[in-house]
Amino acid sequence: MPKFLVSLYHPTDYDPTLMEDSAMDRAIDELNDEMIAAGVRHFVGGLYPVDRAHSLRAQADGSVALSHGPYLNHREHIGGLWVLDTATLDEALDWGRKAAIACRAPVEVRPFH
Repeated sequence: MPKFLVSLYHPTDYDPTLMEDSAMDRAIDELNDEMIAAGVRHFVGGLYPVDRAHSLRAQADGSVALSHGPYLNHREHIGGLWVLDTATLDEALDWGRKAAIACRAPVEVRPFH
């Protein structure tokens, strides 16, 4: 069965203590329970805010440079993700729609190779 990445995006200044409430937590828990019951959830994970990121870049001399912060300097970053096993893209998109509603955030759905 094909695997799809369903990733949600948060603004760089996202603060879960200010943005999330018990209703949102319940909606996400219900979505995860629904995914488990449907047998589509392979993996799920939330990410700490982007200020906790570390980036590694290979250098021409063979060394690797480490920097604190995100790899890309954007206004939005991945805040969490699911890896789903669904039969079709349409099914993955249906789950993505539910994720966007539950998480109150933009969601991207992308197939794995």
